[in-house]
Amino acid sequence: MSGNTFGTLFRVTTAGESHGSGNVVIIDGVPAGLVLDLDHLRAELRRRRPGQSRLVSQRMEEDEPEVLSGVFEGRTTGMPVAILVRNRDARSADYDELANVWRPGHADATYALKYGIRDHRGGGRASARETVARVAAGAVAKQLLATFGCRVVGWVRQVGNVVADIADPAAVTLEQVELRPDGSPNVVRCPDLTAAGAMVELIERVRREQDSIGGVAEIVATGVPPGLGEPVFDKLKADLGRALLTIPAVMGVELGIGFGCATLRGSECNDAWVSTDPPRTATNRHGGMLGGISTGMPLLLRAAVKPAASIAREQATVTRDGAPTTLCIKGRHDPCLLPRFVPVGEAMVAIVLVDHWLRARAAAPLPPARGSGVRGPGSGS
Repeated sequence: MSGNTFGTLFRVTTAGESHGSGNVVIIDGVPAGLVLDLDHLRAELRRRRPGQSRLVSQRMEEDEPEVLSGVFEGRTTGMPVAILVRNRDARSADYDELANVWRPGHADATYALKYGIRDHRGGGRASARETVARVAAGAVAKQLLATFGCRVVGWVRQVGNVVADIADPAAVTLEQVELRPDGSPNVVRCPDLTAAGAMVELIERVRREQDSIGGVAEIVATGVPPGLGEPVFDKLKADLGRALLTIPAVMGVELGIGFGCATLRGSECNDAWVSTDPPRTATNRHGGMLGGISTGMPLLLRAAVKPAASIAREQATVTRDGAPTTLCIKGRHDPCLLPRFVPVGEAMVAIVLVDHWLRARAAAPLPPARGSGVRGPGSGS
């Protein structure tokens, strides 16, 4: 199976299935000398893990990371960093009756048609369980971003028809996303507490009805230096869009004003540059990227996430032989994917930013040659 590696200089390769022994990520391109904060790594994995609240799957995984290589005496060595997260609480028997049935909304049919075989236990490689490896890689990427003052924060913007009112996305903090003012967990990860309460009520109602609900996650990166991104095919926006679309259940991605630009005129859509040092724009409808290259303004992205496909309601489907049938899916599933999606989306954005940061460093112009009489690029003849 190809297509398991993402990135150019910061390369992330994942392996593992929902009900296999575990999931592993190998990260190439981590610079030597980074102090790897294992507590931060564990905290990021806890944000994604199942069983963290009543709103998510009740599969109980501790998701304790095991760093297998690339770190010595707490610092990265420049060698590949490998991190393993074992599966401890898989209940494969819950999926026995799905061995010969294709679940609506899942990749059962497409995997079977492509490979002639599929792992039906929890969805196998197509399961969102795979994203635990991405979050581990994203935690390393975030620690690299922090070395030059860049941070990535995501939250739930919308669940169903409940939409949060966020005046300044770039001002949202991780603490606002994760905690309520009284210190209790913000289980839906929405910083607008009024909307968060309505989201919780909607998700609980949908769960009682044996259904699921979709929504929108918003992700902002601040402290992004200008100049990240490669012209034409490797635009920063193109890689960010691809990164988010690789996440299971993502059906669409918006950058900046997104589809809102369709009704505007150029005079309304353009962001005026203002005289500051460094240069800034008065507004940020462009979402921090022009020509596919970062401008230094906050990067603003939104991902539309579909309702979880696994629901307990009876659904019409067919067997792998094409015979009509119905099924009610058993097991432990999320009635809404958004609360656990947030750290996954953040991770993919962080991975892309680190990759382009390393590429920008590699493409930096050479300093003028000294002493040898050899001139550097652009110095004339």
